Amino acid sequence: QVQLVESGGGLVQPGGSLRLSCAASGSIFRINDMGWYRQVPGKGRDMVATISRSDITNYVDSVKGRFTISRDNAKNTVYLQMNSLKTEDTAVYYCNADLLTTTFRDLEVWGQGTLVTVSS
Repeated sequence: QVQLVESGGGLVQPGGSLRLSCAASGSIFRINDMGWYRQVPGKGRDMVATISRSDITNYVDSVKGRFTISRDNAKNTVYLQMNSLKTEDTAVYYCNADLLTTTFRDLEVWGQGTLVTVSS
């Protein structure tokens, strides 16, 4: 069994910063791609940023230059540094991992979500 646990969400003023963390645990052999997605009420879940095991990154245009995704493979953890936050960044942020279990099964896992609210 594998789980992802996110932390770091909260309330921040426009222009502020937050850092999200997501730690994977359980029967993990290797984690391939990891990413952050976000969802607002009434809409679908959208990709924010992804990172491959070799640190190739991809961002949605609206966060380029403001958000940075990184990972620590030794800790099975992915981070999202969010700077210059805007009210439109308000959403529930979900962590995602594409991994291989110790029984060599391909698995896609989601975290439980963490709320980020950008408001004055």
